[in-house]
Amino acid sequence: MANETESLNFIEHIIEDDLSSTHSKDKLRFRFPPEPNGYLHIGHASAICLNFGLGKKYNAPVNLRFDDTNPAKEEQEFVDAIKRDVEWLGFEWDTECYASDYFQQLYDWAVQLIKEGKAYVDSQTSEAMAQQKGTPTTTGTASPFRDRPIEENLSLLEKMKNGESEAGEHVLRAKIDMSSPNMLMRDPVMYRTLHKHHHRTGTDWKIFPMYDWTHGESDYIEQVSHSFCTLEFQPHRELYDWFLDQVYDSDKLRPKQREFARRNLSHTVVSKRKLARLVEEGVVNGWDDPRMPTISGLKRRGYTPESIRNFVESIGVGKRDNLIDVSHLEFNVREDLNKIAPRVMAVLDPVKLVITNYPEGETEWLDAENNQEDEAAGFRKVPFSRELYIEREDFKEEANRKYFRLTIDKEVRLKNAYIIKGESVVKDSEGNITEIHCTYDLDSKSGSGSEASLRKVKGTLHWVSIKEALEIEVRIYDRLFSDPSPDTHKDKDFMEFINQDSLQVITGYAEPSLQEAKPEDKFQFQRLGYFVVDKDSGPDKIVFNRTVALRDSWAKLN
Repeated sequence: MANETESLNFIEHIIEDDLSSTHSKDKLRFRFPPEPNGYLHIGHASAICLNFGLGKKYNAPVNLRFDDTNPAKEEQEFVDAIKRDVEWLGFEWDTECYASDYFQQLYDWAVQLIKEGKAYVDSQTSEAMAQQKGTPTTTGTASPFRDRPIEENLSLLEKMKNGESEAGEHVLRAKIDMSSPNMLMRDPVMYRTLHKHHHRTGTDWKIFPMYDWTHGESDYIEQVSHSFCTLEFQPHRELYDWFLDQVYDSDKLRPKQREFARRNLSHTVVSKRKLARLVEEGVVNGWDDPRMPTISGLKRRGYTPESIRNFVESIGVGKRDNLIDVSHLEFNVREDLNKIAPRVMAVLDPVKLVITNYPEGETEWLDAENNQEDEAAGFRKVPFSRELYIEREDFKEEANRKYFRLTIDKEVRLKNAYIIKGESVVKDSEGNITEIHCTYDLDSKSGSGSEASLRKVKGTLHWVSIKEALEIEVRIYDRLFSDPSPDTHKDKDFMEFINQDSLQVITGYAEPSLQEAKPEDKFQFQRLGYFVVDKDSGPDKIVFNRTVALRDSWAKLN
């Protein structure tokens, strides 16, 4: 039992109440039940952390169950991606299960329901069935096939199973209550015919169970004690329990469904259907595009498992759906990367800096700290020479007193190096600055211990030696949508809010230590942000994705 002084969320209170009344701790079992019709997204991360977190808290097994009952949309690719994502987040499942493992048992139970007069084959069109179901304020009317003889129902179901009926010709419906105030209880469909190849059962089955029929019975077969779903499944709970009533054996544990709120993320969408549309219409480059809210996309963007788990923990478990600002997710990855990411220097909008009094042809190797947050990270060597790149925005020919970067007749420090003073500029025919000329103070070298090196200046700039600079491709990612909640506008398609500037590809220059960087290696480009090596990198080109800027630039704009 949990310590009484421990703060529990409402889900944990449910479990604690059950442990004090109906359940024993050794019978607890949880599950994460994704449908393999797309990649997992940040919303799934909440469900993953909830269920696997409960498993860890109560030392109980957690099943990974694939609800693979719709072969028209499900693929092995999605199964593999889901398993990778759950493992990457740091969780291990007890048993890998598939709803398709239970197709025969589900079918046998359906036959049993027909024999008991609790299910029938309906041959109406889907439009006719929808019409006779009624509305929330009017009762439904019975199907003309509701009282079909049991033997005829069994014969038709067998023909459906054998593929002797066309898709949509018949469905199997539970016989419950056409006047129920819960529309889901008005003779719900249990089976439909689909002549599709299934990723695991091939063409063995021609009929496939619906979600509501499959879900609770799968929980029961696996002896899952608590089945946690998002709030949209709350109306389904009555049907979940009705289906369980038909097969429940009192000698076995009975699963309990309870619901928690979704945590939606701003400036994105988390509907698999809408995410699939972004992929299919080429708005993004696949399910793992770094702009996608998929776990694979976040991983490729440079997010860490720790940052996502911390984010999920910080927003908690609630009873009301709400919109979480994406800046909160970004805060968590900044916090984590600040601790672990090595600091390096890269210039993304370069302008040439010439130190006129530095010896021509000479290269000096200076010590640079890898991470001031980690004493064990040590130092690396960076080359310094007469000609450097600095950021174009770090120089102004004329500036006011509040500008603490380089300008004419003003001193700044070059990070890990010397103090320099702006002297003059070279411009092209259009008046653009092509070179900045400056002088350096030989005695101001960082860490030299000399009095001059201790001299304070207000500005410090990062830089890269041109001669040894490594050319890199840098992908600057921004929020995929310009609107905080793009799919809540009734009169507009969510695609209308696509941020056309969500990706900018530029050429930058980095210190040569990055030559050996490998995909998924993460760095802080000093003064610029956090970046990760992309899988598109090769021997001739290193590609970096920006994970997040050092500060929330959107906060200034909104």
